Amino acid sequence: MAEQDVFAALEAEGDDVDRMVAELDEAGWRTPTPAEGWTVAHQIAHLTATFRMAGLAAADPDGFQALMSRMSGNFDADVNAAMAPYLAEAPAALLARWREERALAEKALAAVPVGQPVPWLVRPLPAPVLAAAGMMELFGHGQDIADALGVRRRHTDRLRPLVEFAVRTWDFGYLARGLEVPAGTLRFIITAPSGAVWHFGPPNGEQIVNGPAEDFCLLVTRRRHRDDLSLRATGAEAHHWLDIAQAYRGPAGPGRQPGQFATS
Repeated sequence: MAEQDVFAALEAEGDDVDRMVAELDEAGWRTPTPAEGWTVAHQIAHLTATFRMAGLAAADPDGFQALMSRMSGNFDADVNAAMAPYLAEAPAALLARWREERALAEKALAAVPVGQPVPWLVRPLPAPVLAAAGMMELFGHGQDIADALGVRRRHTDRLRPLVEFAVRTWDFGYLARGLEVPAGTLRFIITAPSGAVWHFGPPNGEQIVNGPAEDFCLLVTRRRHRDDLSLRATGAEAHHWLDIAQAYRGPAGPGRQPGQFATS
């Protein structure tokens, strides 16, 4: 996918999340989501903090490094501290801040010269890859909001950057659990919402994961249990990967339980 398409996909995914919360009243913002202890407001506050970090990284690397230097190194504590100022806002103000930080980050990422790395949490990333990581955040936390509000999301082939990001970070599930990463990579055969088939990994690989793109994204963001998804694995390592897959750094968290939601 062309780089500009990644940035357009990031913006469109953010617009979808925005539509779910734009007309909520105060009670709606307090609706509990499947993430224990998190309301809709927590989800948007977290996304706002994440986009602020991405915008700083792309437009003001020194400011980003200064922000990183103030973090404690405790993952949960840093997440809570980052979103605390936004949670203190009334819903209307939080919505405005979310839109502001989103717009700034989208503009800053798209303006990064081709090939110039952007500083990030573990190592510098190309701007399109960081935009795809932003899509992962929007997809996962957007799904929590959708589940809380009873919204059925409709996805398009713009999921491709997120799928590509999850393939790129296929080893995160092992690293998060202190497991040895297998020597060989997996082969992924993913069916897009349009019906197109996307292939990743060694073409003759024997460890294969295949299935719909939406289910794949729900798995790697740990918003659905593998038992509730139409994903198939060929080979023992591929089966194991379906149990531990995640496309983000940090603790895996409890994930979701089998049967917690209707199957895809």
